Amino acid sequence: MTGNNITEMVDMVFDLDGGTLPAAYPFALWEALIHRVPQLAAEKPVGVLPLRGTGNNEELLLPKRAKLVMRVPATLADLVASRLTGQQLEITGNTVRLGAAKTRAIQPYPTIHAQLVTGASDEILFMEDIKKQMGELGVTGKLICGKRLAINGGQKSIQGYSLVLHDLKAEASLQLQYLGLGEDRQFGCGIFIPYKVISGLSED
Repeated sequence: MTGNNITEMVDMVFDLDGGTLPAAYPFALWEALIHRVPQLAAEKPVGVLPLRGTGNNEELLLPKRAKLVMRVPATLADLVASRLTGQQLEITGNTVRLGAAKTRAIQPYPTIHAQLVTGASDEILFMEDIKKQMGELGVTGKLICGKRLAINGGQKSIQGYSLVLHDLKAEASLQLQYLGLGEDRQFGCGIFIPYKVISGLSED
């Protein structure tokens, strides 16, 4: 646990057997998960990492060794594993099956990134707000704003930017990975994971 009594989070990694999902799968996936584990809905830091696959604006094709990764409080890990292992989830007419679960500790990497962090449509305003959020958490680091992205579905439209944070101290890295930035963690937004260090990083 880091300072300020922040709840320790872990990643629950499930084998995922499925085929194709709609590009807006995060909304239906979250509904399917909380149907089986209602306790997840009460924990704001809980998140579902974006699924890896190939696709376009319409659909996502899952690889044969696909994984579902959920970021949950360590105290809920056993419950999540027991409720979800072996379950079939219906995602807007598509069926996926969850296999065995593994618990993965979150490590304090100095460079982390999130696929999409929600925020203002204007990049300058977005970056100002991110810096404000980091200040409120009492953490410092360097920021690199990436592409503007969106998740569009019948229920909701989410917009934001990809974001890389680097030169982070260990405690700040853990705190940002535990809590995230922005909103909509349950739809895969604002969740940070380790990022490979590359040379020539430039800041905005």
